[in-house]
Amino acid sequence: MASRTKTRNKTIELRDNQLIFRFPNVHEGAELRIGFQRTLRIPDDNREYHLPPGLGEFPLYRVDDYPDNLPDTWEEHGGVFLPMYQTEAMWINFHADYPMAVKIAAGKINAVTGEAWNDELTETPQDYLVVPEQPWLDGFCVEKGLIRQFVAMPLGEGYTAEEQLTGEAEHGGLQIAVYPMQGSIYEERQRIPMVYLNDVCVPGAPPPADMGLAPGGLMRQEIYEDEYGFNVWDRSIHSRCFVHILNSVQLVHLTGCQPPGKPLTAQDYTARGLPWFDYYGQDLAALEGAKKLAGLDSVAVTQLKTGKGFLKDNDPVTPTVVKKLSKLMVREGAF
Repeated sequence: MASRTKTRNKTIELRDNQLIFRFPNVHEGAELRIGFQRTLRIPDDNREYHLPPGLGEFPLYRVDDYPDNLPDTWEEHGGVFLPMYQTEAMWINFHADYPMAVKIAAGKINAVTGEAWNDELTETPQDYLVVPEQPWLDGFCVEKGLIRQFVAMPLGEGYTAEEQLTGEAEHGGLQIAVYPMQGSIYEERQRIPMVYLNDVCVPGAPPPADMGLAPGGLMRQEIYEDEYGFNVWDRSIHSRCFVHILNSVQLVHLTGCQPPGKPLTAQDYTARGLPWFDYYGQDLAALEGAKKLAGLDSVAVTQLKTGKGFLKDNDPVTPTVVKKLSKLMVREGAF
């Protein structure tokens, strides 16, 4: 059954474990779907890895459905929550035909620029993704063509990007803001043939402890420049959602639902000869990456620095099957 949050002329709906952002007063087609995919945690060894597969969507739950068991800050922020095992990885999936500017932060640290969260779009440096050109985001943009994978870690132990950049363990989770293209500009673009740079036409347990996202292994992924131009976005309206993260083992106490099983390791997956992926946006230009994010310690490094030893299941792998993806192809995985 769908759940919906309404404000005047925008809606956020939770349906089939996806967040659906709609802006009906901007344009009837202004809709974006966001899902959160379970995936392999790639080895955190400073080698560059291909894109790992999707292993199924994380289940999403509305904060408002569990008012008695959640921290006060979660109720204040609203939104949704999802369960992750400690050191589990994720990537974020975007589906839209209508162009959207999407800001993503982890612990209120912008995943593209490394700057503190703010609601407004920033042109220079570009602090947002452009959908549908950007099909997914796997982590923090640390260099041109490279990200460090999103890996779940408990707040308060120094692993997360938030703690490394601010010295505080306050927010955790993910923060999302979505801006639609102006309806009049979209309609004009539909009437006038456009030239695109790619080949697609234009129960009574204690409150759960907060989890945040820390930088993991290096992955080849480009974050694309805004080819539409900054002034096409309708900055008079946007929609926000806070995505909280709790440890999977606490899910049953909070909701009565069983957490998903633990994901495969990268070593097990690769040993089975299953595919990894390469994706490039044809001639789309990529952002340079953020110096603040490039300077973060990865999970493996933080664990060593804090005297906790080597990160488990972190042996290097050499993928033998790598599939190249086009714009219309999707990332498959093990079932």
